[in-house]
Amino acid sequence: MTSILVIEDDPSIRAALEQGLADRGHTVQTAATGIAGLEAVLGDRPDLVLLDLGLPDVDGITIISMIRAGSSIPIIVITAVDDDPTMVRALDSGADDYVVKPFRLEQVTARVRAVLRRSRRGATSEPIHVGELQIHAPTRTASLAGQPLSLARREFDLLLALAERAGEVVSKRTLLAEVWQQADGGSERTVDVHLSWLRHKLGETAAEPRYLESVRGVGVRLVDPTT
Repeated sequence: MTSILVIEDDPSIRAALEQGLADRGHTVQTAATGIAGLEAVLGDRPDLVLLDLGLPDVDGITIISMIRAGSSIPIIVITAVDDDPTMVRALDSGADDYVVKPFRLEQVTARVRAVLRRSRRGATSEPIHVGELQIHAPTRTASLAGQPLSLARREFDLLLALAERAGEVVSKRTLLAEVWQQADGGSERTVDVHLSWLRHKLGETAAEPRYLESVRGVGVRLVDPTT
């Protein structure tokens, strides 16, 4: 059972998240201020934090930095602020993911599952397997059907970002923020070019994809072609 701390000052959103996450089998604790949330992180050590940025006492990005000073606990930002500079600041400060309000509960719970999977993989240093593709983050190596892949740094970072969310559609804006740290003013063409290079090394094309599926107007996902 996963323990989740929700730091959110809006009582209706806080209550909805508490009930919805509890209904899905999580243990949920809530805090209405940043300071109360920090005390809960230190005292109760939850498995994951859902953090609003617009808190009444301390800016949410400051809270991220304060948590990161002493903990690697996964943090998912939940906020009404939908602009690239804020997303970049949150991710650069140590947030693991970013969800914009209004959101559906299913969206939040999917992000929770994905972030926890990535966190647990990092703790065990186990390779990620997607079909015949294997990615090992600590050694920054990847192979396909047992054959090593020669990937440039950004190509590996892009593949890893998608592998950590295998099966989920990842927006190009998210990839720009995480892989290039340039969602603010970054061009999605950068992602397209690197995806093209990555497809070539995986032995596929955009017209005949196997592992990398583009979802028009949404983003791209890494899939297991054998399923």
